[in-house]
Order: sequence, then C-alpha cells, then structure tokens
Amino acid sequence: MNILPSNMIKKFSLIAVAFIALSACNKSPTTPVNTSSETGASQVNADNIKAHIEFLADDTLQGRDTGSNGYQIAANYVKSYFKQLGLTPKGENIGGDSEGFEQQVRFRKTYLVDGSASAVIHGLKGDVELEYINQFLMSGSSLQNESAITAPTVFVGYGVITEEFGYNDYENIDVKGKIVVALTGRPDDLPSEEGAHIGSSAEKSRHAAEHGAVGFITIHTPKRELVRSFEKSAQYANTPRLSWLTKDDVPFGKQPTLISGAYIQQDAAQALFEGAEFNLADIYAADSNNTVIKGFNLPYQVTLKNNSRHEQITSPNIIAAIEGSDAKLKNEYVVFSAHLDHIGISSHGDSEDTINNGALDNASGVAILLETARLLAEMPIKPKRSVLFVVVTGEEKGLLGSSYFANNPTLPVTQLVANVNLDMPLILYPFADVIAFGSTHSTLGNIVATAAKKVDIELSEDPMPEQALFTRSDHYSFVKAGIPSVFLMTGFKSTDENIDGGEVFGDFLKNHYHQHSDEITLPINYQAAANFALVNMMIGLEIANQTARPQWHVGDFFGLTFAQ
Repeated sequence: MNILPSNMIKKFSLIAVAFIALSACNKSPTTPVNTSSETGASQVNADNIKAHIEFLADDTLQGRDTGSNGYQIAANYVKSYFKQLGLTPKGENIGGDSEGFEQQVRFRKTYLVDGSASAVIHGLKGDVELEYINQFLMSGSSLQNESAITAPTVFVGYGVITEEFGYNDYENIDVKGKIVVALTGRPDDLPSEEGAHIGSSAEKSRHAAEHGAVGFITIHTPKRELVRSFEKSAQYANTPRLSWLTKDDVPFGKQPTLISGAYIQQDAAQALFEGAEFNLADIYAADSNNTVIKGFNLPYQVTLKNNSRHEQITSPNIIAAIEGSDAKLKNEYVVFSAHLDHIGISSHGDSEDTINNGALDNASGVAILLETARLLAEMPIKPKRSVLFVVVTGEEKGLLGSSYFANNPTLPVTQLVANVNLDMPLILYPFADVIAFGSTHSTLGNIVATAAKKVDIELSEDPMPEQALFTRSDHYSFVKAGIPSVFLMTGFKSTDENIDGGEVFGDFLKNHYHQHSDEITLPINYQAAANFALVNMMIGLEIANQTARPQWHVGDFFGLTFAQ
C-alpha cells in the first residue's frame, strides 16, 4: 500500500480507527467457539481477534518499529484493552504513582558510519583489502565511536565449547591478543535446540572473549549459503543495531574486550588461508560432510576498523495480570508473551508499498493473547495461579524486550512458573495440530498435549528441527532465566484434506515473511484464529490449575544450564 507522510496523518483518523477496533471487540462473534464447560469462560470471539489484527496491522502504525510513534500507538492500544478488561498493571512505577502497565526499555541505537568499514588482510605478498558489502559485512560498535585493531589470526573451527556434548574448539589453542576466525554454524551432530544455543553468536563471542581474543571474524560457508545467501544478509548490512542499556548505561550482553569483528564472504575468506596448514576448500568440505574440524594458527594479521554513532531511544513492554483464585498459588504466575514490534518502513523491490505491517508477524500473536486475556478475565472463578501477560518490544532486533524483562522482571523471577509464547501463528488454514517448540525439555510437553486434546487438537513434533526455532523467539529469554517455556505455533496438519499446512507455511516464508505483503489482505482464517486462542487459553488453565508447577526434565540441557 502507499502511505502518506507521517505529518499528514490526522489525529482524528487515529482516534476513529481505535474506537472502531475497540468497539468491535464487544460484538457478538460471527463464528463463536464454545470453551469447555469446566472453565466457565466466555465464548471465543473471532471478531475480536480480527479487530485487533486490523488495528495493529494498519498503515497508521507504520510497521510498529521499536521506539517509533507507531509502536507507541500499538502499545497504547494494548494498555487500553487491558484496562478495559480490568487487568492489574504490573509494569513499573511511573512518576511516583502506583504501578503502571509499561516497563520502559532504554536502547542504544548504533549506526555504522558510511564509508568507515575496513577489513585488510596483511598477506605474504602484500595487503588484501576486502570490499565492504560484496566481500565482508560489519556492524558498528555499541561500546565506542572508533574501533581499530590489527592482530594475528587463528582459526577455531566453529568456535563452540560444550562439555555436555564433548566439543571444545579452543582446546590447545592460544587466542590471547588475536582475532579468532570461525565458521558460521555448529557441528551437525549437536541436537537441534541445544545446538542452536551452543552455536549462537552470543555464546561464540563469550567463549572468544573469555579466552582472551580481541576480535572475531565469522566465515560465511557454502553450507550456510544454501540456507541464507550472503547477498540476502548484505541487504540489511546498514540497518542500525539495538542493544538494551543496563542501569549503568552499558549495552547488555556485549563483550568489551572484542574490539571489532567482521562477517566474510566464502570466496573472500580464501585470502586468510593461503599458505595455511589446511586448505579452506577442505574445511568447507568437512563442514558440509560433518567431519571433525580442528583449529590452527593462520599466517596473516588482519586490520579491522570502523566508526560508529549512537542514539538513545526508549520503547515499552506492556505488562498486566489477572490475580489467581487460590490463596497460596496466586503468588505464582503463568506468563503469556507475544512481541508487539515489527520491522517498520523499508524500501525494497519494485513495490511502491514501504510499510511492513506484520499482520501475522506478530499482530496475530498479540491479538490472540488479547483474546486469551479477555476469556480468562471474564471467568467467574479465576484460575488458581495468577496469569501474567507480557507484550514485548524489540523482538525483531534480537529478542531485546523479553531479554530486558527476564533480566529485570517486575515480579520476582521465582514466582514465574512457565511461559507460553505466541509468535506468528499461521492462521491461514483450519489447523488440526499445534507445535510447541521446547515441549520436550520440561513437563510442559504433557501439559500442552493434555490441554490441546480437550479441544480435539493434536500436539505434533517439531516439523523443521533444522530451523532451531526454539532459540529464535521471546520464550528463549524466559528459558535463560530458568523458566520452563514453549513457543506455540499452528501445526502443519489441516482439517481440510485439500490443504497442506507445510506448503502454506513455506509459501508464507518465501513470499510474505518480513515483506510488505504480510498484511490484512492475506486470506486470514479467523475461525482458525479463534480455535488457536481456545487452545492457548486451555494450556494456560492447565498450567495454572495444576498443583505442581512445571519442571525441567531430569538431566535436561537447558534445565541444567539455566534452572533457578
């Protein structure tokens, strides 16, 4: 769609849209879905979900980018609805008053200064200067305005360490004062979800810093090219990066001893390995064939430089609760989460539309969370445990809003017993099953299966483990706080035998995900949305009403690594 400049958007039009959307939430449902009589809940209202999505994915909100006016409008909408339902605010104190709904998150926004990125390999036959965008990518530094380093290089395989699975790519290798060079990814024999954590950039950077490295180069491999091309990554090279700030104004999770880094294209990396102990082509073959890759010193020094500029922005999480009915258990909380942000405005391709509305990513998840909140709020007898709704910012920037909440919870983290996260439920077809990423790590798996079965929905296994989605949405922040968590999505099975849910999902990823076409013109199935809200509510009730809180399975990797 075409958009008007922001200064031409009239205030009265926004108020009208909000009024219509909120009013629609009280309509009789077009296709009501009855909940189980044991819950005493209201009927699921498909029209409510439709109204929420239509408002949150409207052009007026300009893609809900973190820290933008459009995002704040969306946040105000969510706050207003929580107030309408009579939910208790569980954000932060505002102006010395009682608790508010908002938890403000401060971000440092880092821009790479145009023309400042430089990567030079000092070879035996002279210097090789790599070309930015075509041969290497680099982000600005959130810690300093000027970054410059010249240091020897050492290859460390994937750069992973895991005692549980017997990998230590730093064993017998001295990287102190050097720039480490690592392949993207991790060994294929690591389990999907554990491997995604072990091979994450955050974990790799941590290990490099702890071993004394001063820089980090990642090599884009032919294997990675098959999944996501270097050219595709290069399209976002100049996008500013966000980090949330601690109370001491320090960007969270950064390694200050790693002065600079770069991401090098697969062919350009050859210059680092000429005359080295092992051939890069053989290393790529070992990566593709999942054979052992050992580290070794490289013969060259590398210079990495860039300049950065910073801005500070704020953007809120919205937090509210329904108090439980049990005198003891009400002090424990079941957490529903969904991210409110999307990727804002961008120009790409031949389309005149510049707004990424994010109807399914993730207006749909927020809409289903809001309907879940209504259903639970209207129950005459509330669930035994309290229910906390955490609508977060900055997911698209790296799970930042949920990370901030998990590290700065507005309630004691020990009172948060479980998290059910909603992100991009693909409500485009009548689904017959759900997927709960992470369900194998804790007793939440049986809880989800039991709850879904009550409304004739199956729980299916992860149909795409290679994507490692368990670490790619906001529930992962709760996992790292020690809280058993699942990421709930529609499954690939359909009640319509003519529809293949996997094909629908694949088509969405290829043609609509993070594109302008993710908008309300998609054939959204609001009956499916209502069914998904029903399943979601039933899962929350199952967790809230059980005597025992969910537990990590004995010996589970995430339980051992993060349990409270």
